[in-house]
Amino acid sequence: MSLIYLRQATLADLPAIMPIIANAKALLRADGSPQWQDGYPDEAAITADINNQQSWLLIVDGQVAGTAAQVVGDNADYHEITGTGWQNTTDTYATIHRIALNSAFAGQHLSHYFFSNLISQAYQTGIHNFRIDTHNMNKRMQAIAASFGYQYRGIIHVAEPGDNARRAYELNLD
Repeated sequence: MSLIYLRQATLADLPAIMPIIANAKALLRADGSPQWQDGYPDEAAITADINNQQSWLLIVDGQVAGTAAQVVGDNADYHEITGTGWQNTTDTYATIHRIALNSAFAGQHLSHYFFSNLISQAYQTGIHNFRIDTHNMNKRMQAIAASFGYQYRGIIHVAEPGDNARRAYELNLD
């Protein structure tokens, strides 16, 4: 039986995190997606997540199996949205960003465990509204969002060059 848990990342984890990010970029490129193909997220972005205590790791038997940022608070990219728009516009929300899994753990459905733990961690602090965005070509992320009950709300534009339109999703828990 594997020991699986969530913990905050430290700067000492960067050597384990960056190859996971590089692999995720290659996977998106192989899918034909322009997402994450301009250098982002880079070590500076991950370092900022760590320094802001927003970087989380999924640990499996002592190894880093996944990395993600969970940001609590307003995201300027979410101010303008086309489509139905946000259902909850008053409560503080948490957004999962820069999520990637270690290819050595492929096929173990750890993305579901990781999402569940990130949502639970924020929920325990009083957050009941969650958002996520992804490129139209990132079908994996869209499927994960749907499996957790995230509802598609429309298109937002992120502060990145190039194809910056993103599908935006929201999850509201009681």
